[in-house]
Amino acid sequence: MNDSDIPILNKAYELYKTFHLYRLKVPKHDRHTIYEKAERTILDFIEYTYHASYTQGTGKTVLLQKASAKLNMLRLLVRLMKDIKTLQTKQYIILEQLIDNTGQQLGGWIRSSR
Repeated sequence: MNDSDIPILNKAYELYKTFHLYRLKVPKHDRHTIYEKAERTILDFIEYTYHASYTQGTGKTVLLQKASAKLNMLRLLVRLMKDIKTLQTKQYIILEQLIDNTGQQLGGWIRSSR
């Protein structure tokens, strides 16, 4: 299986690329706190989904649940970044759409793996 054959990884890849573009626009005092936490959360999500794509049975379920928790945490962090003006509203909307699309795919994957 090629990594590009895994749709959710493609979505997560695009999410990270978009998030990374905003790095220089984030105030310096937030860049090393909430921004890095959110960035690490995206990378953890990518790692969990990658490993889940190569795992079977209950191990896959556990990884998908961890990925879901990471995506929910990311949602919270991005909303907080908007509320404290670390992200502009337009950036927030773009990221939320990417997170929602990724979440829909993850939800479908979780349902199909039960």
